Amino acid sequence: MFAIVLIGITLAAVGKHWKMIVQREKEADFLAKGIEIQNALALYSATKKIGRILPGEMYPQSLVELTRPPKPFLRRVYQDPMTGGDWEYLRAPTGGIMGVRSKSTLKPIKESDFPLAVRHFEGRRTYRDWMFQHPNASSSSLFVSPMGMGVFPPQPPSVPGAVSTGQGGPLSPANVPTIPVVPPPGPNP
Repeated sequence: MFAIVLIGITLAAVGKHWKMIVQREKEADFLAKGIEIQNALALYSATKKIGRILPGEMYPQSLVELTRPPKPFLRRVYQDPMTGGDWEYLRAPTGGIMGVRSKSTLKPIKESDFPLAVRHFEGRRTYRDWMFQHPNASSSSLFVSPMGMGVFPPQPPSVPGAVSTGQGGPLSPANVPTIPVVPPPGPNP
């Protein structure tokens, strides 16, 4: 009898642990696919705005539109990893899709240390509150890979003869710091 109770308690603990592992994996997949869709929407809008006179964002009418050649912005249309179903679309006033979010009301495991593109997710109570959209509260035209690597901030205004430092602004050739050249130690001739 004692062995049956012990086996039951052990299986319950293993089941809880397994459920947490599965949710963590789904959450990581959810973040990666959501950021990929967010970046695709930003690139689509930037590409469609080229040559336009009127300001404003341009959005696709469906996610399938992001996968079409000649220049697909998204590899394929993904399902919501948290529910296994379709995403809930965030519609722009013009009717296009400006973002996606999950229909899941589960509490997220991850609560902080989000990639730059979605750092506004901190403090959100459910996966449904995680909205992958362009533009969003975390960035103004930041394109970030799903794993938080490869940030491409907006380019500073170009200055003739300027060199980009990657530190937030250009340096002109006259302002480049010089490093003094020191001869190696050795005997004096």
